Amino acid sequence: MKKLAVIFPGMGYTKDKPLLYYAGKILANLDYEILYVEFTNLPKKIQGNLELILKAADMSYEQAMKQLKDVNFSEYEMIVFVGKSIGTIVASRYNAEQGLQAQQIWYTPLQATFEQDNSLDSKKVVAFIGTADPWSAVPEVQRTAENLEIELHVYDDCNHSLECKDVDRNIVIIREVMGITKGFLQQ
Repeated sequence: MKKLAVIFPGMGYTKDKPLLYYAGKILANLDYEILYVEFTNLPKKIQGNLELILKAADMSYEQAMKQLKDVNFSEYEMIVFVGKSIGTIVASRYNAEQGLQAQQIWYTPLQATFEQDNSLDSKKVVAFIGTADPWSAVPEVQRTAENLEIELHVYDDCNHSLECKDVDRNIVIIREVMGITKGFLQQ
């Protein structure tokens, strides 16, 4: 069975950072072919500015379109999109606009992520967020996920990287998140 994973990073949160690094390792161990999308030349200092966030998401989407233009998704029996932050917006939008039914893993989604795909199958999505995430309106994300019946894992006092002030707890969290990620991919 041919399986494909596309990883959509965050702004400054690359494939070499813990969430995407370990997700990539899990996907490789599960025999997924992995494509890493990269975003460049995005606006700076956009946190808290919805207009700039959406502009950066549009720019990121255009870059993803160019990087994925030659991918024949019909060759794959399993497709998963892994997004981090702004990458979750791009993954959700790409899935909708390309008419795909990819599984999606959203690390620290932004509210706009939920607004990209009206035909989203909630059983094909798992998401993770921290209550101290300064990039997300966390209560709004929680309500929206609940209303859409999306499996959302919430980590108290964790930031936009799902980290807190306690290094030992961070290790426990990354292990738990990756365990959930692996379980989701194996269902």
